[in-house]
Formats: sequence, C-alpha cells, structure tokens
Amino acid sequence: MSFAVQTDHGLMAPVLSNTNLLGLEDISTSVKDIAGRAREGKLKPEELSGGTFTVSNLGMFGVNNFSAIINPPQACILAVGGASKTVVVNPAATGEADQFTVAHIMNATLSCDHRVVDGAVAAAWGLEFKKFIENPELMML
Repeated sequence: MSFAVQTDHGLMAPVLSNTNLLGLEDISTSVKDIAGRAREGKLKPEELSGGTFTVSNLGMFGVNNFSAIINPPQACILAVGGASKTVVVNPAATGEADQFTVAHIMNATLSCDHRVVDGAVAAAWGLEFKKFIENPELMML
C-alpha cells in the first residue's frame, strides 16, 4: 500500500508493506512515520518500490472531492476527500417529524488502470470499501 506524501521535492508515494496484517492503530502510526521520513528525505530505496495501490487524502486540506491520477506502475489510486455534514433521508424514520437526519458524508474516488484491474473487480472492491467505512468496527483486529 502506498500513501501519497507531498514533500519539498514533489509528490512521493512511500510503500507500507503487509497492511492487511496490521490493525488501524498500527497503520496510522506507520503512515505517520513513513510520511515524516519522506518529508525529511530519509526514506530507504526499498520504501519507494513495490506498491500496487495508493491512497491520496486531500480531505485534510478542505477538499471534498477529487480524482487522483495513477502513479505508474501502480494499479489503482484512491482519492479520499473530507467528510462534511449533510442532510439525508432517515432510513429509521417513524413519522414525519424524523424523516431527515444529519450524516457525515465522505467522497472517495477510485481510479484504476484497466489493463490491470477490471472495472467489475473495482466496483466489487468499492462495495467492500463502503461496507468497512460505514462499519469501522469491522476493521478492528
């Protein structure tokens, strides 16, 4: 898994290996560490190769929605925007007084190289991503 990091020398995408074996806290700590070392120019060459999927988060800069460009040889990049409060239909409404509620809505856009990842596979991945984002307790190890 690669993470887009802006540095004084341009955009870098350092790789965090075996994220599927890490819990959320370990991923968060590791991403902060590798991003800090990227900004300081202290990455090892092996930390810049081997990734296939990049995460780019501009939400922290107030960007709600964007499309990220795939960094070859990556197969996909996920563009994560910031969450904002939005009025939505309340699926648990019991009457007219509670038909609407406020929810936090976040936009995420997946860009894929279709030579590597078929669109149907990307759509299935998107459904799984949505499930985990809407139910974060499923990500706890």
